[in-house]
Amino acid sequence: MAGLRELQLDESLALGPPWRHACHVLLHAPDPGQLFGRIPLRRAVLMQMRFDGRLGFPGGFVQLRKESLEEGLHRELLEELGEGAATFRVQRADHRHSRAVPGQHIVTHFYVKGLSQEQMTAVERGAPRARDHGLEVLGLVRVPLYTLHDGVGGLPAFLENTFIGTAREQLLETLQDLGLLESGSVFKH
Repeated sequence: MAGLRELQLDESLALGPPWRHACHVLLHAPDPGQLFGRIPLRRAVLMQMRFDGRLGFPGGFVQLRKESLEEGLHRELLEELGEGAATFRVQRADHRHSRAVPGQHIVTHFYVKGLSQEQMTAVERGAPRARDHGLEVLGLVRVPLYTLHDGVGGLPAFLENTFIGTAREQLLETLQDLGLLESGSVFKH
């Protein structure tokens, strides 16, 4: 997204009105399963289909006058993911980056949180009963972390979807950081 500016966390928190802050998190957990009994899944990585038809990460705007970034993110996760989000807390140590969107006066804060298989199952089972399910969130989606023999199916096809803001880039950066994606292994447009 053009015009984004990377900020240090303390620098971003010093921005006063009219700046608003939005927090989002990539949740992931081990997944020992195999697709068709032969393609290792390795990890479950969650995204969500948003109300506008685009893929993004759970989270939303926080109210810094009333809550910390992580408290606001937790509130958003409870609204969007339901009771499964009560099985974990996103911490400051999970923070990856803050970026300013100058024309919109928005600072985005991105987090990455590793969950246990049990916590991920609780999130996926609870999400359809969450307050915002069917409204802001149309459903959860697992990211396919494989490429089929045709070279298109799996992650390459998934990346053809429309993503909100920089969610696609955040996904690819995080997959590389987690060692799930080799640099240059996904086709570029």
